[in-house]
Amino acid sequence: MTDFAALLRLDGGEPARTLHIIGKDRLEAWLKLAGARARTGVAAARFTGKPGEVAILAGDGAEDWSVAVGVGSDGLVDPWALATAASKLPAGVYRCSEAPGAAALGWLLAQHRFDRFLKSDDTTGPRVLLSNDPASVRDTARMAEAVALVRDLVDTPAGDLGPAELADAIIAQGKLFGAETQVFTGEALRDGFPAIHAVGRAAAGQPRLIDLRWGNPAHPKLTLVGKGVTFDSGGLNIKGGAGMALMKKDMGGAAHALALSRLVMQADLPVRLRLIVPAVENAISGNAFRPGDVLKTRKGLTVEIGNTDAEGRLILADALALAQEDKPDLLLDFATLTGAARVALGPDLPAMFSNDDALAEALLVAGRQVQDQLWRMPLWSGYRDMLKSSVADLNNAPEGGFAGAVTAALFLERFIAEGQSWAHLDLYAWAPSGKPGRPKGGAATGLRAVFAMLSLRFLTHV
Repeated sequence: MTDFAALLRLDGGEPARTLHIIGKDRLEAWLKLAGARARTGVAAARFTGKPGEVAILAGDGAEDWSVAVGVGSDGLVDPWALATAASKLPAGVYRCSEAPGAAALGWLLAQHRFDRFLKSDDTTGPRVLLSNDPASVRDTARMAEAVALVRDLVDTPAGDLGPAELADAIIAQGKLFGAETQVFTGEALRDGFPAIHAVGRAAAGQPRLIDLRWGNPAHPKLTLVGKGVTFDSGGLNIKGGAGMALMKKDMGGAAHALALSRLVMQADLPVRLRLIVPAVENAISGNAFRPGDVLKTRKGLTVEIGNTDAEGRLILADALALAQEDKPDLLLDFATLTGAARVALGPDLPAMFSNDDALAEALLVAGRQVQDQLWRMPLWSGYRDMLKSSVADLNNAPEGGFAGAVTAALFLERFIAEGQSWAHLDLYAWAPSGKPGRPKGGAATGLRAVFAMLSLRFLTHV
């Protein structure tokens, strides 16, 4: 992983090139104070202060130069305000004309690449940013590591990241912080986790249930669940080629839950953390589960299979049932669950469902504060009848396709006990096109929002 701690350092007064942070509204005032060389450089570069603009400003000597960086109205509160500069500037050490704040995250992530399968010829070298805030330096590097973890896991092809490798990744992260991890594999799932077993049994790589625990048992219980479908062919209701092309990312929920767990453990939040990931490949073979089958679940509810391509909610059903057996104070799940959520909200905005208004509002407020927004969607009770089955307790795929994200969340809600505080994030985990600091590929959305909420919730109750 990229050494983010080396790219964001405490300012010890060392020589560094200045980044002049200039918005369109501040350009005229800045020019009045700038020297003649700076004014000439800005004019020659046609620099107007638009977000993402970068202009090299000559000084008195060949090595005596600085940089004008255009930012939006949010200035360095925008996490991505420095991302373009970090990607365009030559290697070296830089110092902002004001505290980098949240924008340091974009500086770091602009220098992260998923290069596992590339013969890299990048000779740019590191662009180091200096800061005077020790806590910000530490926390920003940690968040960059968590985002990079999501991106790297999601970008890894399914041939290199199946259920076994996903389990190994979770175990490895847990070991860094002294967590204990238990893994149930293959036939060991048949009785206790029948839906996970049914969905994953057709693949060459055996299904798994990964259960990580960390922290003081006396602290409030925080349980995270992540959908870990390492590849989704659609099963016997097979996807078309276009629909299957990105399905290595169908474990994006697990990647988010793992990265969030890493942040919680790294920050030593006063919680008893539990991370549960059902890991399967939804494949096709002679023993694949079929449309029309009725599956048992850990909770005891039976599910008629309307479509084998609605497999994520099935494995989450067993995982959510397990998650509540020790009565957590807070339960959150993350899943790349429905295309309907993407049709409604696009790739960048996760759909958030919750049975707890206070929890939902806390998530929304945190998302706005860190510019990692969520959008609350309704657990609309009027659509519960869509899940009815004539032969089982419920159907996994209602006919008609209406309100697909809502009915998927309502399906999960059937496995949530009354009184359990719960939120479900239906996210995409993929950037279909690149933006500054956010290349095309695996993407972390909602991660910063949820961690901000958890930090406020638990650190203020120590």
